[in-house]
Amino acid sequence: MSGKFLRVLDGEKFDVPPIWMMRQAGRYLPEYREVRAKAGGFVDLCLNPDLASEVTLQPIRRFGFDAAIIFSDILIVPYALGAKLWFEEGEGPRLAPVSDAATFRKLSDQLDGKITECVYEALARTKAALPKETALIGFCGAPWTVATYLIAGRGTEDQAPARLLAMQEPELFQKIIDRLVDASGEHLIGQIKAGADVVQIFDTWSGVLDPASFERWCVKPVAKIAGMVRAAVPNARMIVFPKGAPLNGIEAVAKQSSANAVGVDWIADRRECVVRFGDKFVTQGNLDPLALIAGGKALDEAVDAVLADFKGARHIFNLGHGIRKETPIAHVERMIARVRKN
Repeated sequence: MSGKFLRVLDGEKFDVPPIWMMRQAGRYLPEYREVRAKAGGFVDLCLNPDLASEVTLQPIRRFGFDAAIIFSDILIVPYALGAKLWFEEGEGPRLAPVSDAATFRKLSDQLDGKITECVYEALARTKAALPKETALIGFCGAPWTVATYLIAGRGTEDQAPARLLAMQEPELFQKIIDRLVDASGEHLIGQIKAGADVVQIFDTWSGVLDPASFERWCVKPVAKIAGMVRAAVPNARMIVFPKGAPLNGIEAVAKQSSANAVGVDWIADRRECVVRFGDKFVTQGNLDPLALIAGGKALDEAVDAVLADFKGARHIFNLGHGIRKETPIAHVERMIARVRKN
């Protein structure tokens, strides 16, 4: 029988919700840091099936989460399309910028199977090692978010390079988005076939766009990806996470992609989510990651507020974004115990 996580996605409700954390395999765990040191670079870790599987399993062994998420990165897709990718220690990912027609023409129109197969092999190994009740999540970045990194070559505070290119050269920007849509859909299908029970599409920077741009660059591309996935795998389960978007935008992404669940960040009005989303889709979230660092009474109250506001709704307990590297492990344990009423 499926575990609680998949049963919620399939329509059931529970008084005690399933729980996992975005970025749950990461630098806050000493066992992760050991493996990372052994692997060398971050990209090397992502593309080593043995090590990627190992770090995916670490938080399951330690905390018993209801779902594991495969250890990878949203920039694997542009890397597999031929963009140069590397990580600057302490600063994050770097890509050779694709910001004009000449650099775009250098991108492949097909994913490099030598790269993506490493992810699929890690998924297969992880699936075989997971407890039967623990779901396995695959993922990709949404085209808009991946494009912001691809165009600027790095993360930026306001995603201005991508927004500017979309204004100045909308036809070129549309080609970039379309290429990412096709590649992302193919990558999610590959992950499902390799063993992922559900896939999540992260749109980390969707909150910076005006309504018309949000519709064009966020809603429609994610809906196209979902259409591709469901054409290949009709019963595929999908979660969308348009971080920072207003609730009407979040609802549009979820509806047009026919998502099973939608992630919301910590600024979202939870009670309004329950009213708007009802039983149409599951709401996932939305504890502020800083509450996990604060710990103590502040953490207890924050957890209780999330549980109270989503009481009676289909809900997956999660953070409103990824766990921070400075988070104490004891605080994670305290959160889990409080959610599960241990």
